[in-house]
Amino acid sequence: MASSDSASKGSFPPSLKLNDGNEIPVLAYGLGTAHYKTTQGYDESVVAITKTAIELGYHHLDGAEVYGNEEELGAAIKESGVPRHQLFVTTKVFGEQQKSTQEAFELSLKKLGLDYVDLYLIHAPWFARSDEELQRKWADLEAIKASGKAKSIGVSNFLQQHLEAILQTAKTPPAINQIEYHPYLQRGDLVAFHKKHNIAVSCYGPLLPLTRARGGPIDAVWTELANKYGVSESEVGLRWILDQGLVAITTSSNKARMQGYLAKLPLFKLTQDEVARIAEVGDQHHFRGFWTQKFAPDDRR
Repeated sequence: MASSDSASKGSFPPSLKLNDGNEIPVLAYGLGTAHYKTTQGYDESVVAITKTAIELGYHHLDGAEVYGNEEELGAAIKESGVPRHQLFVTTKVFGEQQKSTQEAFELSLKKLGLDYVDLYLIHAPWFARSDEELQRKWADLEAIKASGKAKSIGVSNFLQQHLEAILQTAKTPPAINQIEYHPYLQRGDLVAFHKKHNIAVSCYGPLLPLTRARGGPIDAVWTELANKYGVSESEVGLRWILDQGLVAITTSSNKARMQGYLAKLPLFKLTQDEVARIAEVGDQHHFRGFWTQKFAPDDRR
């Protein structure tokens, strides 16, 4: 996986080449977390903040069926006026549903108002009671890719054993796995497994040490580096992701912060020693923000 230098001059964010030859912008705007809809009804506020993100320059948009806001994402895309080919749109199938994968996909396209998506993911592996069930779901995604309506396909929240299961029968390997990843959850050998198999990694929750786990050992390191580079702690956290060749997802609703990321992230780059130091200090503490019911409290995978 080759990426242009994220701290070099020129357009930002740069793109990462996937194993299928397609390219994915390394900074995404996510429609999950704070934008997740738990009630019925159209939410104009989601449309507005997503449209703002697009207009600021966030052209990688990360959605999902289960977020309940694909219609709002589609409206924001349409209202932004940005040509479709300039956008990279991701959505996900949840798996635990009555309808077929194809039916779920067509419904997502309808809600989005799009003819295709750039990336379609299996949202999580835990719906499957066997390797065979995972393999069948992956074959469904391969068929959707073959139709041309999803340019790339991948997975989310998969552990090594889930990836190994689908790689046994896959005609097309996953292009990417989207996982929770930050200094307090570095996932053991999982990222190394991805690199070995040329599977990109997209990271959600990269700033959880700031937003949900304040008071941990990484605070002082991020503050020190923020002062050194004249940036925010959040920008240090995102830069740590980018400097490992990974994709970062932000869900911020703060316009100034969103602008800051696009303005500041291209201007600095952590040294290899600083990347390693953050990893070492972060590894002293464990925190998981999502899918906690699927893991033992001390499970760092």
